[in-house]
Amino acid sequence: MPSPTHTTDVAIIGAGPAGLFAAFECGMLKLGCIIIDALDEIGGQCTALYPEKPIYDIPAHPAIEGGALIEALDRQIAPFDVPRLLGRRVERLEGTRGGFVLGTSSGDVIAARAVIIAAGAGAFGPNRPPLEGLDAFEQTGGVQYFVRRRADFADRDVLIAGGGDSAVDWALALRDVARSVKLVHRRDRFRAAPESLRQLDDAVALGQVEKIIGYQLHGLHGAQGRLTGVDLATLDGTVRHVTCDHLLPFFGLATDLGPIAQWGLDTIRGTIPVTPSTCESSLPGIFAVGDVATYPGKLKLILQGFTEGAMAAHAIHPIVHPDTALHFEYSTSKGVPAG
Repeated sequence: MPSPTHTTDVAIIGAGPAGLFAAFECGMLKLGCIIIDALDEIGGQCTALYPEKPIYDIPAHPAIEGGALIEALDRQIAPFDVPRLLGRRVERLEGTRGGFVLGTSSGDVIAARAVIIAAGAGAFGPNRPPLEGLDAFEQTGGVQYFVRRRADFADRDVLIAGGGDSAVDWALALRDVARSVKLVHRRDRFRAAPESLRQLDDAVALGQVEKIIGYQLHGLHGAQGRLTGVDLATLDGTVRHVTCDHLLPFFGLATDLGPIAQWGLDTIRGTIPVTPSTCESSLPGIFAVGDVATYPGKLKLILQGFTEGAMAAHAIHPIVHPDTALHFEYSTSKGVPAG
């Protein structure tokens, strides 16, 4: 690779919650770092997919929207003045005697002593339903896979399809905004958090959400990109028409590690196995945190990614400073170091 344009202690790939908090932990240990992300703004899925979706399992926050969480994390790392290379993907990684050299799609060359991969699910996109004429309705917003602004659905009839957390959570989040919310699922059991299912049952009982069970998407109706309704069908061929302005299919994300899969790391189904106590991958000096990391007992929770970021930073300290003992201190004692 060409000569480095950036030299640092730690290169963090991914600017989602896990990557941002890993940068904070590096700063607390006086490790220099740089953040690289393929998206044009920090936040990962929190910003790109659900900036207004409430998150209920962040400690000390009974509820916090994805966008607000990212803003808080950004303020937290501000004292360390962490450089960000956004809108560019890390395409190459090579080991060197002193660490690693990374190359981005924009021509940046970063020399780092260690690497933290916090790439979430990697490159992601929605699993699209196989419906005729889908493209036209996607272009006009009749069919959407992510909710960036709840206000966009004010006084609209919304049909949500899916049986997981996203489908249930958005049915609850839009019930007070939309004119009507219907939730269709092909099975009678939903795969969502118990508390969310309890709230859904309450919303159904109050007439705020209508559940349509045993049906799946069958066809779209409308003209010139304006959606007017959706046909639903059972497995035995019974068809039901639902009038709606918007269809929100939540069938999960198609994910891809992209170039990361070519770097010689052990991977399992799009994730990177790590040592639980350090979050180090199969390649010494390369760590993985957040949803991209896996190990026995792993929980794909944002708060788990925070813990992993702290463990990775502490494991990296002796790599960068082999002759300096790291004495553990609580942040209440040492405060936030100067950037």
